Amino acid sequence: MSAQLLQQASVLDIDEQIELVEAIWNSIVSRGAVPSLTEAQKTEIDRRLADHLANPNDVVPWSEVKAAALAQTRQ
Repeated sequence: MSAQLLQQASVLDIDEQIELVEAIWNSIVSRGAVPSLTEAQKTEIDRRLADHLANPNDVVPWSEVKAAALAQTRQ
């Protein structure tokens, strides 16, 4: 990455930096790019899948997860 490009981005205010990141991410997504998973991420996915298969009823409904997340963001 260009040090000059990073310097230009660092002088933006936080809202502008977030907007820039979103625009870059949207550009990546629009090209159909899919980042590769790290070995740690693959291991974690495998662990979670195995746990789910072993305990299929040990779940939290989406409505509860969403409500809890919204409650946290309101604090």
